[in-house]
Amino acid sequence: MAYRRKKEDEPVVSNGDGRGRKTKLNLLEQASIVRQEAVETATRLEAVADRIGKAITTDDHPPPEVARKAEAVGVTKGNLNTLSTVLLGILAGAFIGLGAMFYTVVTTGTGLGFGLTKLLGGLVFCLGLILVVVAGAELFTGNSLIVMSWMSGRTSLVRLLRNWGIVYFANFAGSLILVGLMFATYQWAFSGYGVGANALLIANSKVNLTFGSALTRGILCNLLVCLSVWLCFSARTTSGKILAIIFPITAFVAAGFEHSVANMYFIPMGVLLAGQPAVLEAAGVTAGGVANLTWAGLFGNLLPVTIGNIIGGGIFVGAVYWLTYLRRERAIEAAMARPWARGLFLGFRRTQLEELVRQQLDEIIQAKLQNPAALDTGSKALLSLLSKARDDSNFLSRLAENPDQVFKGYDLTSEEKAALLSGDIRWIESRLGVLDEPLRTWLTARLAQEKW
Repeated sequence: MAYRRKKEDEPVVSNGDGRGRKTKLNLLEQASIVRQEAVETATRLEAVADRIGKAITTDDHPPPEVARKAEAVGVTKGNLNTLSTVLLGILAGAFIGLGAMFYTVVTTGTGLGFGLTKLLGGLVFCLGLILVVVAGAELFTGNSLIVMSWMSGRTSLVRLLRNWGIVYFANFAGSLILVGLMFATYQWAFSGYGVGANALLIANSKVNLTFGSALTRGILCNLLVCLSVWLCFSARTTSGKILAIIFPITAFVAAGFEHSVANMYFIPMGVLLAGQPAVLEAAGVTAGGVANLTWAGLFGNLLPVTIGNIIGGGIFVGAVYWLTYLRRERAIEAAMARPWARGLFLGFRRTQLEELVRQQLDEIIQAKLQNPAALDTGSKALLSLLSKARDDSNFLSRLAENPDQVFKGYDLTSEEKAALLSGDIRWIESRLGVLDEPLRTWLTARLAQEKW
């Protein structure tokens, strides 16, 4: 068997019958295949390594990502079924009550002075929110952040108020259950009724606050609580969440701010203890000195504190961060969901929305016209409707504002109408293909659109 070399000094096997070049090509083809497989394998491994790296990274989520996460959590909470919401709300009321109980015991007779006693009380009160966040529960004050998904048009006002209402009263129920259990333990008789006296004085101070003082303390309290929850969204680990909770919650407790759910434990416990002569004696007060410590006094405190909690968490945290990080990318969706609020979205113009939607419609229509056989009768009617929306601004507006009237001119099935009315993106995409922004946003907004 002889050998020869080309100019490139590439070895070619020659057996005298012309099969040398064929053997060389076969080897090159095999080498090319092996190389291609190696490249594909390496690419897959790099992708897996990238996913693993993201999963195990210790870096916290940046604020814009936290805003999107908070918004998504708001959507989930708004759609949570009633039974789960009630049960988780009861747990949250009990959890915060446990933190309040811990605070009462630890701050009794410390002898550390005002500041250190408040600091220690704030640290132990963190138990409540740690249980809520890590164990999982529905807390009214933390749920003020649902305002973010409402502002995006992804949670309706009805669902927002439904969640707040159910969770608020479930928190109250959980707090009262714990009050009854703790009163039955006679823990309040510890330290020569010192624990009971401390609980009594805490409750009495709360019911004697003025409306304005209770309101502003409620605002500042939930500003810190929702900032704590916000920081928890940025954390990737349980230890990170616990650390995120400690400083803001310790600060609000030490500063004497007012938390509506905590007061659902503190004040009812005080009301029960006000009827115990031994506790009154240990506290150094008379029955007249706790005259306001009644159920009426409880509701007189909860009203301003609750309003303040909503303002502090919903506006000063939720709305501010939404305007900072989500306003621009959610402007179209929010404006379509709530036409009355379009002026709030800086730089938004209705003509801009229609132009963006029309561009997307044009892309879909052109793609489908290239393969009309792939469309069934219903899809063709849907495509015809969207085609007109692309070309007629008035029609596009009427489709967004009064779709039932528009549908009368098209042979659409009830399923197709329902998909457009509800913004069922998956169903529409199953007919027309994947939708990009802003048409996807525009159709999604149909689900949450409100009539005002």
